[in-house]
Amino acid sequence: MTTRRITSYRDLKVWEAGMNLVAECYGVSRELPRTELYGLMSQIQRSAVSVPANIAEGYGRRHIGDYLRHLLIANGSLKELETEVLIAVRLGYLSASRSKPILDAAEELGRMLAALIRGLKRSSNPVRPKT
Repeated sequence: MTTRRITSYRDLKVWEAGMNLVAECYGVSRELPRTELYGLMSQIQRSAVSVPANIAEGYGRRHIGDYLRHLLIANGSLKELETEVLIAVRLGYLSASRSKPILDAAEELGRMLAALIRGLKRSSNPVRPKT
C-alpha cells in the first residue's frame, strides 16, 4: 500500500470532505425562506465554513496541541451544523430526505476527524519502553 505524502492541508482527505460539505450546505441554505437570511441560513453557512477553515488553520500551527485544539473546534462546528440542519427540518424548512446527504456527510466527516485526532494524539504521546 502506498501512502500519499501530505505537504499541505489541501492534501488532507478530511479537509476535502469539509469543503464538499460546505458546497452542499450552501446549496441547501439557498432553499431556506428569505426570512432566514440572517438566521438559520447564515448559521448553517458559517458553521459549515468553520469546519475546513479550522482544519486548515490547525494544520498551519507549529505545535501539535494547537492542531488538536483546532480539530476539536472543527468537530464542534460540525455538531453545530448538524443541529442547525435538524432545526431546519423540525421547522419544516427542509425535508428529511433533503437533509439526509448533509447529515450523512457530517457523520462521515466526524469519523474522519476522530481518526485524525486519535492518530495525532498517539503520535504526540509515544509509548516509552519499560526499563
